[in-house]
Amino acid sequence: MPGHLRDFFAVLPDTAEGQAVSGRLRPAGAAGTAAGTGTVRHPSGRPWIVFRLPFRQVSHVTRGDDSLVLIGPARVPAPVLRGVLGPARDTADLHGRLTRLPGIHHVVSRMGDDVCVRGTASGHRRVYHARCAGGRVASDRPALLAHLTGTGIDDAALALRLLDLVPHPLRHRPLWRGLEEVDPAYALSLRDGPGGPRHTVWRWWRPPEPELDTERGAPLLAAALADSVRAHLAGHTRISCELSGGLDSTSVAFLARQAPGERETALLTVAARDGHSEDETWARRGAEDARRGAGLSVEHHVVPACDAPLFYADLRGNARELLDEPFPVAPARARAYLLLSRAAATGSRYHLTGYGGDELFNGLPSACRELLPGSPLKAWNRIGALRHQYGWPLWPTLRGLLARPSYAAWLAGSVTREPPADRGPLLSWGPRQSLPPWLTGEAGTLIQDELRSAAGHAEPLSPRPGRHTDLDTIRVGARGFQALEDVGVTAGLPVAAPFYDDRVVEAVLAVRVEDRVVPWRYKPLLVEAMREAVPARLLARTTKDHMSADDVRGLREHSAELRALWEDSLLAGRGLVDAARLGRLADDPYSPLLQRYPVDSTVSCETWLRTAEDAWPAENGRPDGEDHRDPDRNEAIP
Repeated sequence: MPGHLRDFFAVLPDTAEGQAVSGRLRPAGAAGTAAGTGTVRHPSGRPWIVFRLPFRQVSHVTRGDDSLVLIGPARVPAPVLRGVLGPARDTADLHGRLTRLPGIHHVVSRMGDDVCVRGTASGHRRVYHARCAGGRVASDRPALLAHLTGTGIDDAALALRLLDLVPHPLRHRPLWRGLEEVDPAYALSLRDGPGGPRHTVWRWWRPPEPELDTERGAPLLAAALADSVRAHLAGHTRISCELSGGLDSTSVAFLARQAPGERETALLTVAARDGHSEDETWARRGAEDARRGAGLSVEHHVVPACDAPLFYADLRGNARELLDEPFPVAPARARAYLLLSRAAATGSRYHLTGYGGDELFNGLPSACRELLPGSPLKAWNRIGALRHQYGWPLWPTLRGLLARPSYAAWLAGSVTREPPADRGPLLSWGPRQSLPPWLTGEAGTLIQDELRSAAGHAEPLSPRPGRHTDLDTIRVGARGFQALEDVGVTAGLPVAAPFYDDRVVEAVLAVRVEDRVVPWRYKPLLVEAMREAVPARLLARTTKDHMSADDVRGLREHSAELRALWEDSLLAGRGLVDAARLGRLADDPYSPLLQRYPVDSTVSCETWLRTAEDAWPAENGRPDGEDHRDPDRNEAIP
């Protein structure tokens, strides 16, 4: 079943061809022009930005022929944007001033003849571009560019997604040929010159140096997270929050409770099947404390465990969204959709989650290596504690500390055909992965060729492995959250993760490693930041539940769906997987092989491919085959 994009925007060149392309992006809607659709224009009058954004807001101000457009969770007041654009001297100055604003936005600007498009430093909002329409078209959706250019899927890029983790920078390689993705720390600059249109990228963001202790850093984090929550909730009087019982979602829920304005709030918890789970107990405590307070309307809805789908349920349901790429969350899509649809049923108009907290606050062992030169005893105390927690043998841990491979050397050898080691220290640039045995020789060759080729020019995100893994982990999580947002669009509910706000990320990264990574304390920086917002008894939790039992049970109860998935496998048709072997594993859910080699990435690639092949089938050359009206009739509000 081919997929369709439910939201997108495209930045078009000021050409006759660009105007013609806008006609191919006309907003779809069975009952006329859909809500959230419109056009922002070039000074010439031709379409500049065409969008279909049912949940995101477009904010637009001008200064003569200069323009500033923000696309994000809430409309930014025009006076605020004028205060940014008005004094700006050039593009770099404009984008520097924008870093003061909370929220998670795409930014499109025009200063003179320089058009600039960027996403967020976290990687949550991304930018893609391709040669098209007599110039270059930029978009937040690679599938849109593939539709416009008629390009096909790149098998090498698809093979890389069969890994559990695609290493930097190969993660930024789009699945369709001829497309490019902009590194999150960079902005895309589009200019028309005497030699024709040209494009460049320039660096707009650098991470702060980790110089603050907890005493100075925690208040900055508290303020940044509270500002982000307020920016998300602006104008909403009925919201919902995921309340899993963990510290991350609890923090967001209590900040939402304290945000200015009167609103009704629904807290949602999915009960666990595991009798030893503590999440529901902590969630009920959190809901009890959240209800305290005059004039507050707070409901708590607990979804019974028997109602919650297991992993791998409704795999065909993944075809409802055309994601930017395969994400390993696909096996849990049915569970996510259930929670969001229940939230929407409460009347919620906006849903907040704690996604991103683990990536920001769970200390990475490799970060402790940063302490070795100046504080070797402090470094060893932390690494020694982590070694005991993870069960690392002593000598491999010492070797991992002493080994200092270059990023190129690590990248070239980051994937092996050897079986995975049972335990090993995570002290380098990233984990070492093993090729799953159901991948074909062709897939393995494609993957290793791509890694060796990238190693010839790849640069890490930081010269220091610890800082590189910090940044890389945040980017991986923020990138994956896009899938949950797309499920939310299907469920009719916008979904947000305030932890991925760039100001929040910067506040965390500005704190010293020794204050962020304390193995004998659970998320110490977040705990200190939330002292004034979250009741002390909830901050006392030091455990985290896992859902491995649901994973294994899902493999067993949905084995027939998995087997059917492999019987007509599109990945097998491309020569990338052994469908017969995967079919046998579907009949053997307790196989030790599935414990050593998770199948999630392969399932995600298969379900994604079914939405992406022949996506956007058209009648009369238009997406969705629906009746489309003139996009010029629905303008963005300046």
